Amino acid sequence: MAVKQPISKATIWSWLEEVIDPEIPVLNVVEMGIVRDVVMDEDPIVIKITPTYSGCPAMNAIEMEIHKKMREKGVHSFKVVTDFKESWTTDWMTEEAKQKLKEYGIAPPEKTEEEGDFLTGLKNSQKIVPCPHCDSLETKLQSEFGSTACKSQYYCHGCEQPFEHFKCI
Repeated sequence: MAVKQPISKATIWSWLEEVIDPEIPVLNVVEMGIVRDVVMDEDPIVIKITPTYSGCPAMNAIEMEIHKKMREKGVHSFKVVTDFKESWTTDWMTEEAKQKLKEYGIAPPEKTEEEGDFLTGLKNSQKIVPCPHCDSLETKLQSEFGSTACKSQYYCHGCEQPFEHFKCI
């Protein structure tokens, strides 16, 4: 009979890196900054997640995928807790995630600013978002909302391609 080895926190984090964001399939929930903590000092194990914004429709799918991944790895004593203590920010995204966004054709967010919010912050016509396809600065905001509320739609006059910009939150 094989003796079961305890699972390390690092192992669980690596498994969570296998959970892909359903809205941006090139990113996982760890590099997005959605998974905030794994608490191992209690039973069950607690996986804390923070939604990218309070109405994010992907959070239910993300939670279900975390459950699926943990059960797939043989862990059954765990719970996923949605934590609203801190508001998610694009500053929690890793630099690798931002590079992946650019390679996928979505302009990554810049560093957040202290004033304004992401829903109304784009009204400033001075904001220049570099094109993720050709790096041109000759871009124009087309719509404050793209395929999701956390993205806006731009057009590049350099390569004549539309693209989305992941808003700074």
